[in-house]
Amino acid sequence: MVVFSQSDLKKAEQLIFDKHFAKAELFMQNFVDEHPDNLKGIELLGDTYGHQKKWDKAIEQYKLLVKRQPNTANYHYKYGGALGMKALSVSKIKALGIIGDVKNAFLKAAELDSNHIDTRWALVELYMQLPGIIGGSKKKSFKYANELEQLSKVDGYLAKGYIYEYDDEPKLAEKFYKLGIEEGGSLTCFEKLTAFYQTQNQPEKAIANIENAHQKHKRNALHYQIGKVAAEYNVELQKGEQCLHIYLKNYSAADGVPKAWANYRLAQIYKHRGNKTEALKHIDLAITELPKIKTFASEKDKILKL
Repeated sequence: MVVFSQSDLKKAEQLIFDKHFAKAELFMQNFVDEHPDNLKGIELLGDTYGHQKKWDKAIEQYKLLVKRQPNTANYHYKYGGALGMKALSVSKIKALGIIGDVKNAFLKAAELDSNHIDTRWALVELYMQLPGIIGGSKKKSFKYANELEQLSKVDGYLAKGYIYEYDDEPKLAEKFYKLGIEEGGSLTCFEKLTAFYQTQNQPEKAIANIENAHQKHKRNALHYQIGKVAAEYNVELQKGEQCLHIYLKNYSAADGVPKAWANYRLAQIYKHRGNKTEALKHIDLAITELPKIKTFASEKDKILKL
């Protein structure tokens, strides 16, 4: 029975990894009905709900875990996370009644596990986003950013970059995002800096940063990112065009973004250049692949007006 249970759980984990969340939910509902005391099963069922934004159902499962094993940090973290996402989906008045429980869950997780990185990230973001009247505090955010830095320098640098960005101190935000890249150099580090540059309306810097990421990681998906920034901001159009054609030529499912979106970005670039024929060609390719995307139809209307 134990072997069969482990096999079932691995199957569910694979379904979640493959983003077949509805199938995973049905599978885990049946599993938990048959194995009501299997905590991993309950956790995975909660995860399937969370991936589908069924926050009340996710909260129910994670709360059950917290009751059964109150000293497991990760259960408190997931419970707090689901509560937090529910708070974002309801009115501000209703959210006020949830925030206290969110904070308590994250603080309990941090207390139980001094090495829990995700919980400290959650607390950094929570204290920065909360209004001061209900406990928001830059000082408290820095407390957990410093704890993160002790656990992982790169996470600490990125957290401080986030704090300074949120607090509208762009020079310090850029400094710490760059320190994160120097320390860790992961795609996530580069993505944080790229997103920051886009928020600051600095597309040329964003493109240069993506190029640096490509030199290190050699990912085809980064060609799409360069083309996307070029198309959205109407800058470095030739480079954007070249990168999108490279993306399409070397495309594989592992790249993540469907080819239709690359054709959409090419259509945008050709529209910026006033090349109606090429723009229509690529927007039609995008629509043929993904006909239900309203953005594509809207873009075609704009191109037809050239």
